[in-house]
Amino acid sequence: MKQWIDKLRQERTLRPEEFRQLLTGCDADSLRIINEQAREVSLRHFGNRIYIRGLIEISNCCRNNCYYCGIRKGNPHVARYRLSPESILDCCKQGYALGFRTFVLQGGEDPALTDDRIETIVAAIRWHYPDCAITLSIGEKSKESYQKFKEAGADRYLLRHETANEEHYRYLHPENLSLTNRKQCLYDLKDLGYQIGAGFMVGAPGQTMEHLAEDLVFLKELNPHMVGIGPFIPHHDTKFAEEPAGSVDLTLFLLSVIRIMLPQVLLPATTALGTLDPRGREKGFQSGANVVMPNLSPVKNRKQYELYDNKICTGEEAAECRGCLSRRVESVGYEIVTDRGDSPMMA
Repeated sequence: MKQWIDKLRQERTLRPEEFRQLLTGCDADSLRIINEQAREVSLRHFGNRIYIRGLIEISNCCRNNCYYCGIRKGNPHVARYRLSPESILDCCKQGYALGFRTFVLQGGEDPALTDDRIETIVAAIRWHYPDCAITLSIGEKSKESYQKFKEAGADRYLLRHETANEEHYRYLHPENLSLTNRKQCLYDLKDLGYQIGAGFMVGAPGQTMEHLAEDLVFLKELNPHMVGIGPFIPHHDTKFAEEPAGSVDLTLFLLSVIRIMLPQVLLPATTALGTLDPRGREKGFQSGANVVMPNLSPVKNRKQYELYDNKICTGEEAAECRGCLSRRVESVGYEIVTDRGDSPMMA
């Protein structure tokens, strides 16, 4: 195991079979070793700073029927909502007062969120908060649409690729969705000058170590500014309701692999990690993660944005969540910083 960790540290990549062997050997001792190495890399590039992004879940309406997702189009039990532009700006106002300088607008692929509507919302946020970064996470669009959002003021775009293996992608998604198109969207976004984020679920139904090795190879090729990974957690209204959740330890191991492989990447400790383990996000920071995304959405809507079961922090006010996270971050020797937290890759 140590030979693969050492090689990864030296060369910042491995061959697919070497990645597979590295991941297959994930045990308590190798987790400790790779976490230590990842912490060293993170501290060298970012110090003990943890960047916060204010998450605003703008709509739980979606035209897609992804088999693992709680807000998929085919789930009749979801109480649908869509935030008004005024409500979104109010979330930003609260977040700005709490020190947030990045807003992440996340939602399903809602047909009502037309290009014009997104442009109007982004432009309003840019006008009111010119010193803030604006991140979108609203799915697959045309390159022309991405260009419009960029011109309106968007800086970043998060689009998890979910899996880099075509067969596995088919297992998780309906036929109208395409891994080829998903990847093309990421390359289009990068070509337009966005700071881009990709990522995948750890322990997704049907996932193998070979699939995870392909994910790592793809991330190295894409070289994104951000990578979002978290353990798979089932939702009771999906076909994967009875599937087991992903492994926290394997997620932490992969966080460290990605930190070593992409030293300057922005790497969140996700809500899913904190949902499966009460100290999951703290463990994430100790594994190389350096971003956390508290929820700024209206409290009344948070339980409705249920991608998976038992999601944490759905009942907290923004200020409570911000204060709680500050204490959690400080408990493991890190500190929250309130600047935009741009990737060093953009410098």
